Amino acid sequence: MAQSIELKYGLNPNQKPASISVPTGELPVKVLSGRPGYINFLDALNGWQLVRDLKEATGLPAATSFKHVSPAGAAVGVPLTPELYKSFFLPEEDLSPLAAAYARARGADRMSSFGDFISLSDVCDVPTAKLIAREVSDGVIAPGFEPEALDILVKKRKGAYNIIEIDPSYQPPAADVRTVFGVSFEQGRNDVKIDNTLLQNVVTKAKGIPDAAARDLVVAMIALKYTQSNSVVYAENGQTIGVGAGQQSRIHCTRLAGDKADLYHLRLHEKTLNLKFRDGLGRPEKDNCVDGFLLNLPEVFDSWQAFFLEKPEPISAQERKDWLAGFTGVSLASDAFFPFGDNVERARRSGVSYIAQPGGSIRDDHVIETCDRYGIRSEEHTSELQSRGLI
Repeated sequence: MAQSIELKYGLNPNQKPASISVPTGELPVKVLSGRPGYINFLDALNGWQLVRDLKEATGLPAATSFKHVSPAGAAVGVPLTPELYKSFFLPEEDLSPLAAAYARARGADRMSSFGDFISLSDVCDVPTAKLIAREVSDGVIAPGFEPEALDILVKKRKGAYNIIEIDPSYQPPAADVRTVFGVSFEQGRNDVKIDNTLLQNVVTKAKGIPDAAARDLVVAMIALKYTQSNSVVYAENGQTIGVGAGQQSRIHCTRLAGDKADLYHLRLHEKTLNLKFRDGLGRPEKDNCVDGFLLNLPEVFDSWQAFFLEKPEPISAQERKDWLAGFTGVSLASDAFFPFGDNVERARRSGVSYIAQPGGSIRDDHVIETCDRYGIRSEEHTSELQSRGLI
């Protein structure tokens, strides 16, 4: 370990020189391959905290796909269904729990995850390394790497792939310090613990949160902790399926995350799963095609011969409505209170049945009433989840 590391460049390529350092002792990270930049380390260190929290809260291996200082996806090691294997373009082979966590994190929003920085809660094993090697990614951070897994990863991008090892025992100082325009800001580190104990105050008429939903609410809340505020996260089956980050209004967060959750579910529609791609298309090209197919982009359908073996049949408006109506049990968390019931209305259309939010709005009664109208379970927690100050 070293006391400082010179970076490729700062926030932008013109911002040189750039480095990371600690005032005393040694950095908790070691660069095993590549030359990470400023954003790479911001993503790596925030992503590491996220997966460490997930592992502690759930006991399951965790992974996150970080992009520009917010998670594109985060997940724990829940086994995948055959439909998810197909949707995520995965090889037909068994995945370790850690590999399943990364497959889910990457598959949550494959468009946003393009060129991600990966964080793993556990030592990177061979199945996980094989998945990472297949994807377009900037780098990975983990508490260690199996020798064969490291051999696989150091060959990625002709040896330029960023591989960072972190000391899992490292505990940072109690205060976070940053400088903006020559002015130093100092605040207590956001070390709030998020787990099932926060899910006790159910304020709606519908009571009782199943274990799976409680796990998903915890996944969503921990993802929020490391997402730029304002933010809303939808989660299902141990993973995020929609992240709405950094919007100026709460309803825009809810809409953005809900739209992503809808696209995630539409990727599982039989028409999507049965798309017949031309030989030679890589996974990024297939992801672009699927996105264009689901968004009904003219360039995909007008030039279908460039992508598909046969012209795809669009998913009609009624088919979309019927398909999305079949999804329920989705969990949602918000990093601040819902000011109006319109957030609940929008969330319900994406299958949300469970909501965690701090409460405190002067219209809390209206928000709760909206939940009661649809049988949605909502709980209010006192934890401060806001992630302001990450960057």
